Amino acid sequence: MSHFTIRCKECGAELKEVYCAFCEHCRNALLSTEYRDPGFKENPGSGIWRFNWLPVHTPRFAQAGPVVYKSQGLSGYLGLENLYIAFNGYWPERGAQLQTCTFKEFEAAVVLQNAMENGISGLTVASAGNTARAFSHLSSLSGYPVIIVVPGMCLTEMWYLESSPKMPTLAIGDGDYSDSIDVARKIASLMNMPFEGGVKNIAKRDGLGVVLLEAVATIGKLPDHYVQAVGSGAGAIGIGEMSERFIRDGRFGSRLPKLHLAQNLPFAPMTKAWQKGSRELFTEDLDPALIAEITTRVLSTRYPAYSIKGGVYDALKAAGGNMYGVNNDEVYAATDLFERTESIDIVPAAGVAVAALANAIARNGIGKADTVLLNITGGGEQRLRKDREVHRVAPLVVSKDIPDSEIEELLRC
Repeated sequence: MSHFTIRCKECGAELKEVYCAFCEHCRNALLSTEYRDPGFKENPGSGIWRFNWLPVHTPRFAQAGPVVYKSQGLSGYLGLENLYIAFNGYWPERGAQLQTCTFKEFEAAVVLQNAMENGISGLTVASAGNTARAFSHLSSLSGYPVIIVVPGMCLTEMWYLESSPKMPTLAIGDGDYSDSIDVARKIASLMNMPFEGGVKNIAKRDGLGVVLLEAVATIGKLPDHYVQAVGSGAGAIGIGEMSERFIRDGRFGSRLPKLHLAQNLPFAPMTKAWQKGSRELFTEDLDPALIAEITTRVLSTRYPAYSIKGGVYDALKAAGGNMYGVNNDEVYAATDLFERTESIDIVPAAGVAVAALANAIARNGIGKADTVLLNITGGGEQRLRKDREVHRVAPLVVSKDIPDSEIEELLRC
């Protein structure tokens, strides 16, 4: 018997088909996982599989988790007494062992394990970089087939751990992340390898929510504030959903952590809509030309889960949160600040979160004695290169308008 069920956030219907993206009656609402055990538990073992609030039963491979620690350096600089850092990357001196240097590894692990257990023979995944690396690595590790589609504009920043991945990566030479999603959906229908589903996949959001599970296990309670950079918003939604489970548990706090979410200006469609008080995004803020001006293209989807029922807008409303826009200069300054104060390198997207934390403090949105959880979504890439060789991605380059016949010929060779 499964230890969880899946329910629609709009109509409340319980779904019988476990691996699906939508309620048949409510296409504009997310699904959510309901675990039969309402109490948070840690089982014997290590890594992420020791937590009971994950939609898996018998994991087939090991998966390291985040490292959560109380900051001394950055906290002192910012004047915070209770700043906790969730470091998701490679930093063996701290015990951080994510070989792909990104929290997307949690997402990939839970999604793959969930798909295996539901009899799915393979998946198709769209990514702007970090998710691709995580899925490629765990596909090779587990032997589970995954076709990956990425935007060509992100290739200069991409790397894999494996020189010859098990499955191909396709790069959209004339498109962005959102075009990659469109092509991935087309491939999924042609190759009988379901589209992973992005934010609509409950396994993805619960996997990213591991950050909060580890944090509460370390701190002993829910934080007052949670800070993260967002692209699709899946991680922030996952944190919000895990927070609600902790509230229902009742032992770790009675208030949802305030969400402090940030995007890289000028491409910040969710931030701009939130600051205008709008549930709907504005067309002018989704202009692909704006993506070329940001330093964090991993945050650049034109299909974020903002307006959908149960999405970022609802999560912010429930938590009393806020959104921040961070320009490129602030990103560079924040990554330098973190490395100086915490002695480890971080990726630019994590720098967006550090800058947002500083902005929230300056606006009096976070108090000196408040308990704060800062999600460093990726780091230690420079540190990893001291221990391991990494490889440039060698994709099959295609057009965003590639005909179905060419896709079938390309992938069946």
